Amino acid sequence: MLERFRQAIAESYIGAVALGLLLAKTIEHFVGIVDAPIAAWVSQRNYREMTQKTTGSVGFPLEAALPEAVSAILLLLLAYFLIRWLYFKPLKASSSN
Repeated sequence: MLERFRQAIAESYIGAVALGLLLAKTIEHFVGIVDAPIAAWVSQRNYREMTQKTTGSVGFPLEAALPEAVSAILLLLLAYFLIRWLYFKPLKASSSN
């Protein structure tokens, strides 16, 4: 039954569209790796200016990129395994006598 499902997904456009959306989401998270620390830095700077407080971290918060990096890697792995499952045939074991 799983083989019939794989064949139906691979032969229709559903598999290709789903993989395209998955890879687009992966690219979005890779962009978020750069975007998240910048957004956190700007937000912290604005907060310090509004409250007139000088306490807290003044540096660039690279740890804000960690959730985006983990998401991007996991989505990329998922796309890789789906491509292998849907479109690559398993190797046949050759019997040499």
